Amino acid sequence: MNAVDYRGQTTLITGASSGLGEEFARRLAARGSGLVLVARREDRLRKLAEELSASHGIEVAVVPMDLGADRVGEVLAEELARRGITVTSVINNAGFGTFGPLHLEDPVQLRQELAVNIGAVVDISRAFIGPLRTHGKGVLVNVASMGAYQPVPHMAVYGATKAFVLSFTEALWYESRGTGLRVLALSPGATTTEFFDVIGTREVNGGTRFQTCEEVVRTTLRTLDRKNPGPSVISGALNRMMAVGGRLLSRRQLVKSVGRLMPAPDGEGTKAPAA
Repeated sequence: MNAVDYRGQTTLITGASSGLGEEFARRLAARGSGLVLVARREDRLRKLAEELSASHGIEVAVVPMDLGADRVGEVLAEELARRGITVTSVINNAGFGTFGPLHLEDPVQLRQELAVNIGAVVDISRAFIGPLRTHGKGVLVNVASMGAYQPVPHMAVYGATKAFVLSFTEALWYESRGTGLRVLALSPGATTTEFFDVIGTREVNGGTRFQTCEEVVRTTLRTLDRKNPGPSVISGALNRMMAVGGRLLSRRQLVKSVGRLMPAPDGEGTKAPAA
């Protein structure tokens, strides 16, 4: 396989109003892809759409949507069909995390976290993967996390949702072999997004160097451009080393090691958007 040619394609990006989603939009617009930007914050989406359309001469559609709602994949596919838009690539980036011991978490937030981080990823992948395979020249990227590689005390639900995304996407990679569609699970570590503005950097990154959104997206696009990209990629050499090191520990050692880096917050748990 050669490098992906995004010219003439249309890429759907969820969580496109900030962070990694916005950076994916900027980088793919520069490579000639039309865009469908999906998130709740319509004002941010429209501002970004106007900028990218003017700068790169591409078509950019905006779809304000709560990705925690039911049937988001079907609803999104129906709306784009109504507008006459054919999607050839998808980046499922939207998600959020909650921080705190489970007994202090808000059950409504937890259900929303499961709906956005798992339900929307599955629903959108299911709604679009058939046409993406038929087109056979695009990509399907689902954003997981370094949290997918071990249990994460005080972010138990978030880590588990990302473990699901990693396993789910790697299975889709196998199912899609020979179709021309490149499927990839992306696992960033600590990244400079709104997630850490709310949760608090010291508590959740264990002193790890933060990557920029530009670095993470560059890693993703370079991986997709390889002749035979694998099913998943971890962004950052240190993060890759940590994932390998974790496999050398027992499950007891692993969860205790991560727990020591994740001190319990004071009071109730918090919620933050996540890539």
